[in-house]
Amino acid sequence: MDRTKFTSYFRKTKQVSRIGTTLCLSAAFLLISTLSSGQDRDGLNRYKKENAALLQAAGQEQNRTVGKKGKANGHRPQRVVFMGNSITENWVKFRPEYFTDKGYIGRGISGQTTPQMLVRFRQDVVNIKADVVVILAGTNDIAGNTGPATPAMVLDNIASMCDIAKANRIRVILCSVLPARQYPWNKTARPDILIPQLNDLIREYARENGIPYVDFFSALTDGENGLPAQFSKDGVHPGVQGYEIMENLLEKYLK
Repeated sequence: MDRTKFTSYFRKTKQVSRIGTTLCLSAAFLLISTLSSGQDRDGLNRYKKENAALLQAAGQEQNRTVGKKGKANGHRPQRVVFMGNSITENWVKFRPEYFTDKGYIGRGISGQTTPQMLVRFRQDVVNIKADVVVILAGTNDIAGNTGPATPAMVLDNIASMCDIAKANRIRVILCSVLPARQYPWNKTARPDILIPQLNDLIREYARENGIPYVDFFSALTDGENGLPAQFSKDGVHPGVQGYEIMENLLEKYLK
């Protein structure tokens, strides 16, 4: 091989090696990013510390109320757990007094869909010994956050959560999905059409199974299946005024 050909071959080999190294580094970075972001896909660790602290406090309280004959002298207030997504998570942030004053427990995780809630339902509801669970879920399914989902698929997940609750003697309260005309993060979705369909399914399921159904949708809609500006800044998440309306509707089922 003459010098010219050798130099050309060496440059090509070096270039291929550089490309290969770049691709390997890119693949490694992608793998690490995927693993990092996917370590807790369903939020199983989101409330791990809070759940442990809650159970520890409950155990200490029970020990204090046990009399000399080994029987409890008192009865703790009913434990109400709110299962949901960012609407539930923001509820605790915007209206903390509503939860602290009544001892309610928020277990909402932003962006979550019903299959993710179903995965963590046992540890975030059953294992912390809930007496009542308020389920407000489904809008992120309609938005396609974890892939395409029909209203029937969403209802299946909600029904499965209800089955787990009933098996553990936890009273269920089902809530309608809040109105939304469009999702800022997915403008191809049609919540204005699909949310009313899903709410019809949830309402019928609740009726057939003797479960209370709280109709937030009718109280908050702008008449065109959207959430008006007076209740929301982005058309999806309610503000303080919206939450106050929701609380008034819900409270009659929690007394």
